[in-house]
Amino acid sequence: MNTIWIVLPILTLLMFDLGLTLRFEDFGKVFRHPWPIAVALFGQLVLLPIIALGLAKLFGLGPVFFIGLILIACCPGGSSSNVFSRLAGGDVALSVILTALSSVITLFTIPVIMSWATQMIGESVGITLPVGNLIKQNLLLMLVPVLLGIGMHYLWPNAAAKTDKVLSKLAFPLLMVLITVFYIQHHKTIIDNIGVIGACVTALILVAITCSSLLSRLVKNSAEQRRTVVIEVGMQNAAQAIAIATSPFIFDSAEMAIPAILYSLMMNVVLLIYVFAIRRK
Repeated sequence: MNTIWIVLPILTLLMFDLGLTLRFEDFGKVFRHPWPIAVALFGQLVLLPIIALGLAKLFGLGPVFFIGLILIACCPGGSSSNVFSRLAGGDVALSVILTALSSVITLFTIPVIMSWATQMIGESVGITLPVGNLIKQNLLLMLVPVLLGIGMHYLWPNAAAKTDKVLSKLAFPLLMVLITVFYIQHHKTIIDNIGVIGACVTALILVAITCSSLLSRLVKNSAEQRRTVVIEVGMQNAAQAIAIATSPFIFDSAEMAIPAILYSLMMNVVLLIYVFAIRRK
């Protein structure tokens, strides 16, 4: 069974839930507080892929895992980031806006970055990227569910609030189900490569959140904003990376999804430790 048929409904539900939480008036924060948003988007959309490129070369990853690491690095923020921000005493409204903005912006940046990465690393070993299929899939799975969620929020606000309560609690368990199924199907490949790729994705998370924290301090973000920026940069939408890697219309590669699977596990471990440390203070 191709895991794409599990990840597609999960990704669609996560993006629909993001739309349920969005309010157009919240986007005024972009103009009222531009620096936290600028730092977070720079960290997520520019810094993370650059760090991933350097680490992929440093760890000597093969072409499939190399492209898989770049893929998870250029995806938007994860849907659970607002929950982590709330637990860490961060700015939850800022978190929701950043996830929404990165989800829209990456509709345009992912095709560009992945096209470049595939040409540089993949074509020599037969890996190609059908850019048109990537754009169509992202629009269908990312943009359409968000717009439907926004529509439901404004047309039926009570029903939207009740739906969000259910879906927000399902996000993490659904991701764990996906990871479990993927591990069962590909456990040998994961075990054979977990040392190198696990170390690589962990280094990516740690370097990225450290740099984003330093940048936040440099522009004098508040403590709440800084915590949210760290979480947004560290938490990536692994479901989207898995959907792109395993899609029969794009890469059709289960191996390419392994960096995203391991990243998803480690980002939750690292950020839970981060939240725990903050709450202890």
